[in-house]
Amino acid sequence: MKTKAAVLVDAGKPFELMELDLDGPREGEVLIRYTAAGLCHSDLHLTDGDLVPRFPIVGGHEGAGIIEEVGAGVTKVKPGDHVVCSFIPNCGTCRYCSTGRQNLCDMGATILEGHFPDGSFRFHAGGEDFGAMCLVGTFSQYSTISQHSVVKVDEWLPLDKAVLVGCGVPTGWGSAVYAGNVRAGDTVAIYGIGGIGINAVQGAAHAGAKYVVVIDPIQLKRDTALRMGATHAFASADEAHAKIEELTWGQGADQALITVGTVDEDVVTSAFNAVGKGGTVVIVGLANPEKLTIRLSGAVLTLFEKTVKGTLFGSSNPQYDIVRLLRLYDAGQLKLDELVTRTYTLDQVNEGYQDLRDGRNIRGVLLHDT
Repeated sequence: MKTKAAVLVDAGKPFELMELDLDGPREGEVLIRYTAAGLCHSDLHLTDGDLVPRFPIVGGHEGAGIIEEVGAGVTKVKPGDHVVCSFIPNCGTCRYCSTGRQNLCDMGATILEGHFPDGSFRFHAGGEDFGAMCLVGTFSQYSTISQHSVVKVDEWLPLDKAVLVGCGVPTGWGSAVYAGNVRAGDTVAIYGIGGIGINAVQGAAHAGAKYVVVIDPIQLKRDTALRMGATHAFASADEAHAKIEELTWGQGADQALITVGTVDEDVVTSAFNAVGKGGTVVIVGLANPEKLTIRLSGAVLTLFEKTVKGTLFGSSNPQYDIVRLLRLYDAGQLKLDELVTRTYTLDQVNEGYQDLRDGRNIRGVLLHDT
């Protein structure tokens, strides 16, 4: 079948709209009609060259839609089911899935290559194979993906909001609740209030943090954070640190969550200095893997028993947590509607990402017209 998709052909270039040929589902695969896709910052790592995938590749890794067809052996979903995609597939049986770490599933090894574990592709054009970002390629009207990349959700939930729970919401929420282990009464510092940081705010507040201090240079993001559960907001780390010292009587924050779009040495150092004895620094954002972004005092690390750790997907289990978070949304205990600043069509994908770069959006959502 034919499908229209937004494709990256090389680093440093904008998305190009193309008509592609799409293979139908093979064993264990499903054909999905996407209704919505999130404009997440992680795709910009590909255009900016921080992460180098196999080009060409269909963009988009946050997606929600309806199952159109299933291949042989598919047991998780059936045609007509409403689903949210997990940007990391989870097989359920590998070492990591079977020990409760679905976010580290071995199937995720090829998400930047864009092909299935056996090396095959489902998108083609002009005799060339096209990859799919995170094996889902949500910037396409249709896609053929593994059943391990979908999570069935309640049909009454709006998919244009539920789509955010495919990456940004659990990554941010889980960075506080799971990776950071925020507890009632804690003081949390959060660096960067984009699509992930804003949900780290929600997670920290939900976990009962006494103070949630956010740092972001953009006024819109600071104001939004205060509406979503932050107690204090500052444009610079120095201002925030002075307030944290005051709030904690010199003890420092319990957790510092780094959710900026691109991590560098300065923000890691700031976060490390913000936490007190026994404090935890959680690095959520990415940078070019070849760049060294951590340079800290080993003596302080030891003497103050601080912890610096990374987290992928918020250390969540997508098959459980995507449903769990949507149930919290349904109960009015998690905000999703308020996250969406603007919606776009597929033709406006580059405009949407420019708005993200310019700080005009908390979250942009692309709505497919199929």
